[in-house]
Amino acid sequence: MMLRRRLTLLAVSVAAAPLALGACTGDRRAGQPAEARANPELSVTPAEGTRDVPVTGEIGTMVKHGQVTAVRITDDKGATVAAEPREDGSGWVPSRTLEPKRTYTAEVTATGHSGKTVTRRTTFTTQPKSSKPAIVSTLYFADDRTYGTAMPVTVAFDPPIPKEARADVQRRLFVKTDPPQPGTWSWVSDGSQVYYRAPDFWRPGTSIKVRAALEGLPIGKEHVGDADRRATSKIGRQVELEIDNASKQMSVIRDGKLLRKLPVSLGKPSTPTSSGKMVIMEKHEFTTFDTRGSADPYVVDVEDAQRLTWGGEFLHGAPWSEGDQGYTNVSHGCTNLSAANADWLMGITQVGDLVTVKGTEVELDEGNGWTAWNVSWEQFAKGSALPVPAGLRPSPTQAPDPGAVAGGSPEPQPSASGG
Repeated sequence: MMLRRRLTLLAVSVAAAPLALGACTGDRRAGQPAEARANPELSVTPAEGTRDVPVTGEIGTMVKHGQVTAVRITDDKGATVAAEPREDGSGWVPSRTLEPKRTYTAEVTATGHSGKTVTRRTTFTTQPKSSKPAIVSTLYFADDRTYGTAMPVTVAFDPPIPKEARADVQRRLFVKTDPPQPGTWSWVSDGSQVYYRAPDFWRPGTSIKVRAALEGLPIGKEHVGDADRRATSKIGRQVELEIDNASKQMSVIRDGKLLRKLPVSLGKPSTPTSSGKMVIMEKHEFTTFDTRGSADPYVVDVEDAQRLTWGGEFLHGAPWSEGDQGYTNVSHGCTNLSAANADWLMGITQVGDLVTVKGTEVELDEGNGWTAWNVSWEQFAKGSALPVPAGLRPSPTQAPDPGAVAGGSPEPQPSASGG
């Protein structure tokens, strides 16, 4: 769609003469650029009479010499279907998934730079309900919550999304922020998860509205999407935890100020804690770690547990290791705190807070938790299945991005391990 240009009107003094008066009856647009005089050209999809349109169908628009100024979509009973425009102007997306085997009509009007309008009308029919198996999606972003400033919007898939279908899926994932903080989606290499974040951490107070409009979406040749999921939540205060294996200390930082340093015990050499940038995923005042069936089976009740990885690394109270905290690593991979410190920390943190661990024997694997911050922005953007605007980059005042981290992509299935 061509961009509108602001026309500058120039006041010109003309000597009063009989010939000059006659010129006033000519075409007033004669001195304007050709683009301003051109009538709008509009094309709309689906084409008139199209059948078997997926229920995720939307109204595609292409405009030359103007812009879309009105869209009205109705079903075969005359009811209006609400829709919202794509940010790039390429189409209008119905606010709810269309129904199978129904006929819809779209009437689209474009207004040209010349002021003239053109309207196109198209009627199409959706396909019957698909009998193909659905890929189960999970949106890890709940409604009406307060999250930390590092909270990525995460969607997980079972089975994973094949590479050739990721662009189609990504086009049906929508994020709106207020105030605006544009970002992009990035896929875990095996297609089991996709994350959305901006180049910088969310600003406190930001409202984030998410829609994963996947219900009935054809995904490859064998599957369809399962549901249309939505959530709107806000970003709370800025909290960050920094854990240093060398000192066995956790620094608790809020709004850029150090609140406390807490002694910790990390994973012993045979079960080391992962180094990297993680995000708090869950918080439990009480839970049970049950690893029966593993190479190191045990069952233990814990309090004040905060999940960091799918593999079962937590922050939690561990009164049994208080004598080791600050000195020796004795855990099964978790970060052990005293009962009092773990209880205090629960009152400070939020799901979505950044936790950085450094100096341990192993690095965090890609996809083992919400690992959106464990790579540089440049590498994160490369994981998008759609083009990322070149101007989208971290601000100069943002803390330096970490380097790339190698690793596999385990299935995002929570483990009950810990310790």
